[in-house]
Amino acid sequence: MLEINMDDVIAVIQSIQSELIAIAAFLVLAIVVTAAVNKHTVANQAVRKLTHSTSWVVVGIAAIVSVTMMLTGPLNSMITMATATKHELSAETIDKTNQLAVDIEREGITLLQNNGNMLPLAAGNINVFGWASTNPIYGGTGSGALSDAYDTTSLLDGLHDAGYKTNDELTKFYTDYRTERGVIAVTSADWTLPEPPASTYTDTLIDNAKSFSDTAMVVIGRVGGEGLDLPTDMNKDGVTYNDNSSDYKDFPEGAHYLELSQSEKDMIDLVTSNFDNVVLVYNGANAFEFGFLNDYPQIKSVLWAPHPGQAGFEALGEVLTGKVNPSGRTADTFVDDLTQSPNWNNFGAFQYDNVQEFEIESARGVRSPKFVNYVEGIYVGYRFYETAADEGLIDYDDTVRYPFGYGLSYTTFDQQMGDVTYADGKVSFDVTVTNTGDTAGKDVVEVYYNPPYTNGGIEKSAANLVAYEKTDELAPGASQTVSIEFDDDDMASYDYQHAKAYVLERGDYRISINENSHDEIDSATVNVPTTITYDSDDNTHNGDQTVATNVFDDAEGDVTYLSRANHFANYDEATAAPTDYSMPYDVKATFYNNGNYDPTKFDNADDEMPTTGAKNGLRLIDLRGADYDDAKWDQLLDQLTFDEMDNVIANGGYQNAAIKSIGKIRLSDVDGPAALKDNFTGVSSIGLPANIALACSWNKDLARQYGETIGDMAHEMQVSGWYAPSINNHRSAFGGRNFEYFSEDPVLTAGLATEQVLGAADRGVYAFTKHFALNEQETERNGQLCTWSNEQAIREIYLRPFEEVVKSGAGKPQAIMGAFNYIGNTYASAHVGLNKTVLRDEWGFKGMVETDYFSGTNYGYQTADQAIRGYTDIMLASTETTNHVTDHSATSVIAMRRAAHNILYTAVNSWRYSDGEPADPTPAWRIAMIVADVVLGVALAGLEALAIVRFVKRRKAAATAPAAVTD
Repeated sequence: MLEINMDDVIAVIQSIQSELIAIAAFLVLAIVVTAAVNKHTVANQAVRKLTHSTSWVVVGIAAIVSVTMMLTGPLNSMITMATATKHELSAETIDKTNQLAVDIEREGITLLQNNGNMLPLAAGNINVFGWASTNPIYGGTGSGALSDAYDTTSLLDGLHDAGYKTNDELTKFYTDYRTERGVIAVTSADWTLPEPPASTYTDTLIDNAKSFSDTAMVVIGRVGGEGLDLPTDMNKDGVTYNDNSSDYKDFPEGAHYLELSQSEKDMIDLVTSNFDNVVLVYNGANAFEFGFLNDYPQIKSVLWAPHPGQAGFEALGEVLTGKVNPSGRTADTFVDDLTQSPNWNNFGAFQYDNVQEFEIESARGVRSPKFVNYVEGIYVGYRFYETAADEGLIDYDDTVRYPFGYGLSYTTFDQQMGDVTYADGKVSFDVTVTNTGDTAGKDVVEVYYNPPYTNGGIEKSAANLVAYEKTDELAPGASQTVSIEFDDDDMASYDYQHAKAYVLERGDYRISINENSHDEIDSATVNVPTTITYDSDDNTHNGDQTVATNVFDDAEGDVTYLSRANHFANYDEATAAPTDYSMPYDVKATFYNNGNYDPTKFDNADDEMPTTGAKNGLRLIDLRGADYDDAKWDQLLDQLTFDEMDNVIANGGYQNAAIKSIGKIRLSDVDGPAALKDNFTGVSSIGLPANIALACSWNKDLARQYGETIGDMAHEMQVSGWYAPSINNHRSAFGGRNFEYFSEDPVLTAGLATEQVLGAADRGVYAFTKHFALNEQETERNGQLCTWSNEQAIREIYLRPFEEVVKSGAGKPQAIMGAFNYIGNTYASAHVGLNKTVLRDEWGFKGMVETDYFSGTNYGYQTADQAIRGYTDIMLASTETTNHVTDHSATSVIAMRRAAHNILYTAVNSWRYSDGEPADPTPAWRIAMIVADVVLGVALAGLEALAIVRFVKRRKAAATAPAAVTD
């Protein structure tokens, strides 16, 4: 999603250019007439003055008509949303939401290191070093930005509230240095990390700090947001960064954003040379390089404090004092050298060199197709590192700093795995968790499977999270039994090369409970006696309504994918940077953007034109609670006209447009992901912690509360749809939106996102689960980015969270937001295989699919005609662009009817229709416009009448005047 930016401004101007041209033309014409009809060319004064008056009255009328057409046409939706009644949150809801934010951060803060049990640390004096301590990261930027309308608990506030006294002299030193960090916006960023050079710390400042306390905290912060990925090279052209000193570069050539800057290193050197007890707090969403810890034994403890929202920092002080026992677990793998990640050479956008015919002129210059290759296949995150270690490709201990699912506690736990049973397609067992320490705390049960692998066969990871549960808080000595159950087809692999179906191969599957992805606690073996191929209607995978078979052959491309065969023998070849930058000719043949897409080429001559404009007397409310396939839907849809369908399809930006003839009111859909943010009225809810914090909690109950709280706030704000949750994958640590995406693991993501969606749905709010699909980077996301991946990776990694969310609410109204990128050579929101075959046919999705922000003129490839034929229903457009359906054929109207059905089905089952048909008063601005039009119209008519009266008087005076006397 995008905030209002220059693209919006340009799109608005483009949408009203016809009316502006009309006004300008009449104005020029009036000037020409005025100049032409002067005393030199028209001697008759009465005619001259009448002509002058009438020409300017005509200009006034043209202006009124043109402005009215602008307001009721292209600007209608935008003005209606901007002038909507502002609904604020109640104090009770704000307090409740803040408390949930603290609860999430309490469990999201992750203890990564605690040498010598430095933590917990009794409240008292503490020195807090690092400029980020005075300007920490609360959330991401772009659509994930938080509102400044609410009080925010700062990092230092959280320490103070826990009883710590911080060194005010240090705080002043940092705020005097700089009060704001660089702006990270949707289309531009200043990545500067303000950090005073070590040379600016005076001896007095350090001596006073040592006298104040013998304990130090160091805070390191990193920010990310929508529109831009984190820089993989801080010295690359286009990266804005201002060094903190003229004596050195903060980042040498080739350095990236997720390692320490030179100023940070110097500051840590200074702190550790003066303090023996140091705790490091990393405040960021993206996995950071912590290899430097080897050089600093003084850094005893390390805490990861992901984006806490507006109240979550309250938890940091509680964790430090031990009032709260940390129970967070990493949602990503932390490695010491991110440049050695298998995706390092293939993250970002690569420019095709032979696509001149697809270049598009836009407001931001020429846009040309790019590509990115998901070369690592299924080996994403820990799946690669665990498998590569098993195959001898890497030394695990030298590569991985903190495994996926890793986190320490102030107490100890024992997990006992009960007998594992495998019957009727289900694997089940109990895990008894006992707190064996002396401090109350929570533990996480992580269940993995290691499948049998045949060299050269279906690709399989040696470690796969399959289930997880978090315990209640257990007192010392207390136990809790956690029941684990999952279907055997959760361990199936997708064979896209041979069976072209999901396959559960025969053999031994090791089922283990782990401390994390690497460290096993206990295990058992489950034997699958016979290979099961899920390729028939009575034997589908994971409850699919139709058999899942290859749909994304068109997305595989000419790419060498990483294979486990022969101990990852093709690693160097597969993970190398691209060398071929040409789009193949067969791909070109079916590549479409606004320059070459013609909807009439795809019309079906056998399609019959549906009924429109019928008088069946149904209202939308009559269909509330009706099945999606209820016959009444056809009767209601018959009533709609082409223009009514087009209006609700085209104008879906931050709203769901009204259809007065059937009692369909305008509904408000707003940005997320950690809040509700109305970009037009300016009203926002208070912000919860980002999804990365929720992911580190591993707590499904908190995720359900998250969704419920969003729903409660939506009621008070009169909001129906929530543009969230965002469930794309942390394919790379440098993903700009990793703060709002959950994890590198699809199963962890799926479990938490499902609860969020169900929690919101319980309140009648439809969540737009996004971005569907393969939107793992921000770089050139809306620049015709062709994303190439194989079907196994697409299904097992990137679609898995969406699948679980959809199936958890099977048959109920839902919403999905598409992605900007192309899948293979097809725009994601026009990919029939994705939006129909997989989403609707296989998974049974019922509801509406919306594009991501729609700016067809600026982006050059979005058009409503293609989208509706690709089973997308509604355009997230707030201005007039290519969002209207232009093809009036039977094929097109059938697609429009289907889209309208999906939109209306979702809308009528939202909470706004729970008490009957809601009122839909005429917007105040329309009433004001009508009044103004009438007043101005009467005034202009009066002026013209006055001009005519004066003309008549002048004619009469001229007729009775004596003739001039001449010699």
